[in-house]
Amino acid sequence: MGEKKKKCLVIFSGGQDSTTCLGVSQAAGFETVAISFFYGQNHKIELGRASAIAKKMKIEHHIIDINFFGDMVESALTHDGDVNAKHPSNPNLPASFVPNRNMTFLTLSHAFAQKIGADFLMTGVCETDYSGYPDCRHDFIRLAENTLNIGSGVNIPILTPLMFLDKAQTWKLAKDTGVIDIVKEMSHTCYNGNDKMNEWGYGCGNCPACKLREKGYNNFIKEKYVPINTPARIKTFQGIKNG
Repeated sequence: MGEKKKKCLVIFSGGQDSTTCLGVSQAAGFETVAISFFYGQNHKIELGRASAIAKKMKIEHHIIDINFFGDMVESALTHDGDVNAKHPSNPNLPASFVPNRNMTFLTLSHAFAQKIGADFLMTGVCETDYSGYPDCRHDFIRLAENTLNIGSGVNIPILTPLMFLDKAQTWKLAKDTGVIDIVKEMSHTCYNGNDKMNEWGYGCGNCPACKLREKGYNNFIKEKYVPINTPARIKTFQGIKNG
């Protein structure tokens, strides 16, 4: 009788990064479960993409409705506004920043991970190519992990396989884990919810998320990236204690 698979709960928006995380989780041999949130985002088209991707990858998928959260925060992603502008409450951040969103996702996902007996929680945050969001940084995730585990008396590591990768390397990781076609043809990253199909996938091509995705794809196909040893990287997740 074989050893029981470890279970990984992936915070899944339906975008490029979180779809790549599904590929990483499956490549690591984890039983993969996905969790998505409707938080009042204008680009809720991403949830439809998430459902389709999870179905194609045969992954158990849960969508949690926290629509009230959108009324509690100020962001161009939950209200009318220019996603290319500065945040109205904090000019040091972009208008697309959603205050406390990642901590809310982590808190709810950590609770759900305990319910389903998950060994790991995984999120696609990245501080290399992030859009100026302080809650995408390595230090924030480690502090959140420590706080959530201490507060619950458990040890569920939060894995962040993309944390130190740029977008070109994320495209490479998607290719190496066999999900690049899904990322390109099914995932949705555009802040404006535009479903125009481009060489690099769906999106308006003008918002920060689209520009980052397009630039990363162009660098990837031109091999303007620092190679990563994907098999070795995946192997570390099989027994990892920190992401």
